[in-house]
Amino acid sequence: MKNLKITLVQPEIIWHKIPENLNHLEYLIKKNNPESDLIILPEMFNTGFTMKPSEVSEDMNGDTIKFLLRLSREISSDMTGSIPVKENGVFYNRIVWVKPGGEIFTYDKRHLFRMGGEDKVYSPGGSHLTVNINGWNIRPFICYDLRFPVWSRNCGMEYDVAIFSANWPAVRDFHWETLLRARAIENQCYVAGVNRTGHDGNRIAYNGKSAVIDYYGNIMYSADESECVKTVELPYSGLETYRKNFPAWEDGDKFKLL
Repeated sequence: MKNLKITLVQPEIIWHKIPENLNHLEYLIKKNNPESDLIILPEMFNTGFTMKPSEVSEDMNGDTIKFLLRLSREISSDMTGSIPVKENGVFYNRIVWVKPGGEIFTYDKRHLFRMGGEDKVYSPGGSHLTVNINGWNIRPFICYDLRFPVWSRNCGMEYDVAIFSANWPAVRDFHWETLLRARAIENQCYVAGVNRTGHDGNRIAYNGKSAVIDYYGNIMYSADESECVKTVELPYSGLETYRKNFPAWEDGDKFKLL
């Protein structure tokens, strides 16, 4: 199987300014012109991590979806990241995943950040999403999901890459790196964490540190606090060999989420 190229986009996000954020993301991506299979954007990349979705949320026919579909087609790459979505009268923090051919997949954040009041505003998701790119199985999660290993458990090696689209504050950046490495080690998979930088409308600081971790827990790439667009190539042969030679996953506890 051929290697997978993923691109991490770590931007500043302008609070509640959807057109400006979309224009800036397009500028960053096209300026760096990545040859990539998958472009990964942060959590709520079009608004910032907001508890006022009534002011900025869109439906699945909104401008942000149209933007993703157009840009994905133009650069011939899958694209994903989370946005606030209103559907059937309720709000979701939703991963939207688009393919160049126009297919759309979604995942709604399972674990809502109660310390920020997210659980009071958004509805939780209840199911995983796994998307295939050239034989690679990729499973997206959103920010606070990173703290819950049961939800991200790679039962039966169902996925090869876990991605975490996040707005992870600088004050807890030690947890960010530690948990990304833990999820990679315990699930014997690659992990990509994509964060933002700058400050949001609540004056919370973010220091980026988007990262790619391999199945052994090694850091393949770690960003600093600056805006960046970085493409990392993931070899499949090493992952396959490691799982074969150290099949700890075969001894995992069997369980079923209710």
